[in-house]
Amino acid sequence: MEIGLVELSRLQFAMTAMYHFLFVPLTLGLSILVAIMETVYVMTNRPIWRQMTKFWGMLFGINFALGVATGITMEFQFGMNWSYYSHYVGDIFGAPLAIEGLMAFFLEATFVGLFFFGWDKLSKVQHMVVAWLVAIGSNFSALWILIANGWMQNPVGAAFNPETMRMEMTSFFDVVFNEVAQAKFVHTVSAGYVTASVFVLGVSALYLLQERHKDLARRSIAVASAFGLASALSVVVLGDESGYSASHTQKMKLAAIEAMWETHEAPAPFTAIGFPDKEARETHYAVEIPWVMGLIGTRSLTQEIPGINDLVDEAEDRIRDGLIAYDALMTIRAERDATSPELRATFEAHSENLGFALLLKRYVDDPREATEAQIKQAANDTVPGVGPLFWAFRIMVALGFSFIAVMLYFFYRASFRRMQFPRWSLYAAVAIIPTPWIAAELGWFVAEFGRQPWTVDGVLPTALSVSHLSVADLLISLAGFVIFYTVLFVIEMSLMVKYIRKGPFQDVAETEAWQERHIHRLRTHDGQGPFANPAE
Repeated sequence: MEIGLVELSRLQFAMTAMYHFLFVPLTLGLSILVAIMETVYVMTNRPIWRQMTKFWGMLFGINFALGVATGITMEFQFGMNWSYYSHYVGDIFGAPLAIEGLMAFFLEATFVGLFFFGWDKLSKVQHMVVAWLVAIGSNFSALWILIANGWMQNPVGAAFNPETMRMEMTSFFDVVFNEVAQAKFVHTVSAGYVTASVFVLGVSALYLLQERHKDLARRSIAVASAFGLASALSVVVLGDESGYSASHTQKMKLAAIEAMWETHEAPAPFTAIGFPDKEARETHYAVEIPWVMGLIGTRSLTQEIPGINDLVDEAEDRIRDGLIAYDALMTIRAERDATSPELRATFEAHSENLGFALLLKRYVDDPREATEAQIKQAANDTVPGVGPLFWAFRIMVALGFSFIAVMLYFFYRASFRRMQFPRWSLYAAVAIIPTPWIAAELGWFVAEFGRQPWTVDGVLPTALSVSHLSVADLLISLAGFVIFYTVLFVIEMSLMVKYIRKGPFQDVAETEAWQERHIHRLRTHDGQGPFANPAE
């Protein structure tokens, strides 16, 4: 297997996937925030909330359109660059993707049009329902995508068929309710809600600093801080659930994230900081917090978390066991219908580790001819890049806790300090706008890079999943994607900056007239009330 081909294929897919995910979190979060704002408009009949819905809805629409364009090109790569992967597991992986396209995406796309062009054709309640259907469709799309991805992390509800030489679905229920998929879904959408909340918070803070659209900005901060606080807390709680799931579905990933080289006595400590050394298999200058990792990973004080060295030894045993399955499989293919029941029983007994035997194909065409050194090397290959995973995870977690602090502060100021915000806090809100995207990208890096060397964990090695393309083909397509995505990025940023600078330009006269009447009524009713002389 040509290593350059595999690396280029991985680079291309990583680039397109992570670029696409720049749009997904904001789409998920803004769809909910916009629906909330329109619901308040329907309940209060205050035009300012209609103006807010239209303004943030416009930014949602720009982001949604660019996200669709990047998502389509990303999915084409399964057939172009990863054709053997598509052939091997297409029966399982293709089902949730098809459902996402037929149900969720069409639901979302249909009602997006009604949302933007139905303001004067639908009643207020009907339009609010449309806004919520757009939000539901957006989140429903994420659900099916993450079910597909969750199966790659924890391949349940499927079995290898020696007749077709493919993985086939045995339980759709198990695939849909895969614990990894469900944990990833709620964690990912919560991260999207935080992203949108920080975005709305930052843009609104910019308006307050510029002393523009202050009424819209203050209300937007109130909504974003409340929604963002709940979402940020959810991200941390649900991230803990993902760690617990990994402790029994992806043990090597969890050990690599923690740079846990040796198996600790229960409960294992959490390494807050350190410098992992993969060659020496130790972590220099480690600062450990007792018990924490054991509680996160096992929810107990007595259960061990295996270290990398023990997991490598286990992988070597599984490779040797997988060789028995591989040898039986080759005999079944040769004998076909003449295969004895005993041989088929042998294959079934060892088929769970067939994927580990396939790791040897990186070094030898026939795994049965592998040397002891090659078996040990293949076992060592099951250790992902510890250093990058270790630091990516900690930066992500640090950002997650910082979002809780930021949202709590702005929620307090909005709720108990009459929406008065010090200028330093507004500058800080603007400065942190990019940080949730950094956290989200790091999260995907941990999830996908931590799964290596597998495309489907324990089933299909990445080195076997690629199409038979030339390096030149990949370089040309990679250059094409870079150019295409660069153009889309320029368009996205230009449009977003243009409409943020323009501000809420729809329904301005109606909103201002209503606001003047409202303030007049408050002054007439109670000259000493808090709205008698509204603070600027």
